[in-house]
Amino acid sequence: MPGGFRTDAHHAILSRIRGQLGVRSDEPGRRGLVQSRLRAPQANLIPERARRPKAELIKLFQAMLEKAGAKVARVRTLKGLPEAIIALLHENGLPLRVRAGADPLFDVLRAAPPILEILRGPAEASDPVGLSHAIAGAAETGTLFLASGPENPSTLNFLPGSHAVVILASDIVGSYEDSWAKLRSLHGSGIMPRTVNLISGPSRTADIEQTIVMGAHGPKTLLVLIAGS
Repeated sequence: MPGGFRTDAHHAILSRIRGQLGVRSDEPGRRGLVQSRLRAPQANLIPERARRPKAELIKLFQAMLEKAGAKVARVRTLKGLPEAIIALLHENGLPLRVRAGADPLFDVLRAAPPILEILRGPAEASDPVGLSHAIAGAAETGTLFLASGPENPSTLNFLPGSHAVVILASDIVGSYEDSWAKLRSLHGSGIMPRTVNLISGPSRTADIEQTIVMGAHGPKTLLVLIAGS
């Protein structure tokens, strides 16, 4: 079976690595070291730009996203989210129709004007815009952290031609380490969502003749709404 072949190859590669290192896979000390790191994760090096005051981190987060080609807008409160989404879609020439998951953050969209059509559930290839809620944002690179699940299906991140993401200003932190810590605090120790997608800009590639192609592996437009201050 293909799966068995991959498993055998995997074990063979690891066995050769262990042989070169002169170690086994069952030493209690090595297992204990792994367990201790899982129980108490330690932060790696944190760049100086990720150590700024909160207001500066939000500005850096926006600047890094815009540098990567994302369109970013601010909204003071979640009550203003429906109108802000409409404005952002209109400004970018997109249909006033979005697909969102069951995230409670989007309950506010029930009060949206009728011109904004809200579809629910996993994305379909025909959806023009996917709408997601990012649980954290790392200002050091302008990276959005999106956890999979019925609240925010991963299909929303990839199938529609455009992706709109809402993040609370309070959830913008300095570093990747801060973002992972926030994820662990939300889900509990040793528990992670099936997938965590890190997004720093619209999909692009230069694999063919070093020519930039937008939307090659996902949405070619990334719209970000920062809610709060």
